[in-house]
Amino acid sequence: MNDPSGEPADAAPGAGDLAELDELVGRCTACPRLVAWREEVARVKRAAFRDEEYWGRPVPGFGPSEAEIAIVGLAPAAHGGNRTGRMFTGDRSGDVLFQALHDVGLASQPESVSLHDGLRLHHTRITAPVHCAPPANKPTPAERDTCRPWLVRELDLLRPTLRVVVVLGGFGWQSLLPVLADAVWQVPRPRPKFGHLAHAELPATDGGPPLHLLGCYHVSQQNTFTGRLTPAMLREVFQRAKHLAGGGEGCDHP
Repeated sequence: MNDPSGEPADAAPGAGDLAELDELVGRCTACPRLVAWREEVARVKRAAFRDEEYWGRPVPGFGPSEAEIAIVGLAPAAHGGNRTGRMFTGDRSGDVLFQALHDVGLASQPESVSLHDGLRLHHTRITAPVHCAPPANKPTPAERDTCRPWLVRELDLLRPTLRVVVVLGGFGWQSLLPVLADAVWQVPRPRPKFGHLAHAELPATDGGPPLHLLGCYHVSQQNTFTGRLTPAMLREVFQRAKHLAGGGEGCDHP
């Protein structure tokens, strides 16, 4: 790894664009427990991937800098994003997510297997409140808070075009609300509660358009294998996001 990027609270505000931010995220070493875990997973590997070189670093966001829709998950999977270097890439959760995005015209292909598979997202960027794979898929509150400035800056940079955030799961929802409050949006009181297809409209403090917050059950295997989240339900969320983002002009065409 190149020189560490320093504490996120100090480094993130200086990123001039998303490419610079992604590069800084990829060099972050701020959380010792997460650094140790992601590197151990990359060294030990899963048997099915023993011949692959794991990414083993923080996983930056993915998608165009002029996205109207952001998808916020939880954190990279140990043998998914932590292996491939791209959010939701190389695991079952990603299989479900990218199929739905392709079905509604927000992804160029229905699967995501590696950084070099040619996938492009249309009008959409995928990110997370925690950029390193955590043990047992559970980052601590302190790790979440340490990572927060990266997401604050990412949303700041997306602000000119961003109209909708689709949040996958309750952890992402609870993690995102303070981020939005730190940016240019007013979070209602009482805070909106998470639920599938939950919708809240957040007015902006900068005179710009509001932000629509949409809830969606997480695309975890626990949810998709049990039928709690079906492909049809996921497509409905993204169709709703496209409509809220402005429908006709931008999001209806790649």
